[in-house]
Amino acid sequence: MNVAMPPSITGTVLVVEDDVSVRDAVNEFLSQHGFIVHVAGNGQVVDRHLSERTYNLVILDLMLPGEDGLSICRRLTARGIPVLMVSALGSTDDRITGLNKGASDYLAKPFEPRELLARVKAILRRRGPDAIDPVPCYIFRGFRYDPADALLSDANGNLVTLTAGEIRLLGAFLERPGRLLSRDMLLDLTHGDHAGPFDRAIDLAVSRLRRKLKRAEAAATIETVRGLGYRFVAPVSRA
Repeated sequence: MNVAMPPSITGTVLVVEDDVSVRDAVNEFLSQHGFIVHVAGNGQVVDRHLSERTYNLVILDLMLPGEDGLSICRRLTARGIPVLMVSALGSTDDRITGLNKGASDYLAKPFEPRELLARVKAILRRRGPDAIDPVPCYIFRGFRYDPADALLSDANGNLVTLTAGEIRLLGAFLERPGRLLSRDMLLDLTHGDHAGPFDRAIDLAVSRLRRKLKRAEAAATIETVRGLGYRFVAPVSRA
């Protein structure tokens, strides 16, 4: 499925959804269309993300474990963050309740991904171009990573093929250069809060990513801190 989108209608989106299959599908679809996407499954993870970065839009499920979507919506809109609320509760009263709590729009489940994309773009368009952050490229040791198109190229302009998991892992490192990231933190950043205990999966993913960067003749970029996790040691700039 391929929907053309003007390059200016992109940004950083937080998807708050406790259904892992829905969350992953929205993440993949919006990422394919130029958005930087982060995910959360409950209000606590939302707060953690908000403490680390700003968002152009939050796609928020109404029915969540713990703090419900309406309460989270009030907190988000108080900070000036637009909210696209999604829910299996699709009656007129439900939509009115969501909009009255400050949501910019309301989309009933199940929804067509193209409609979700259209509504996301419409919300951002209404807020104007000044409200949409440009998506920066990352430069490190001769590499250039474009998160809008999920493309990594080496110093000669040759593309380095990455899997979806490696793309998420590289993005997590590039957003936090020099920081020690535990396996649990990397699992959370790349798979969300329902990742499960898969420490070995992170080790394997880091190993594969490291090999690809090494094949491209880069100096060491990812340092192993024994017993604690990993650190991206290459200097990173944005362009």
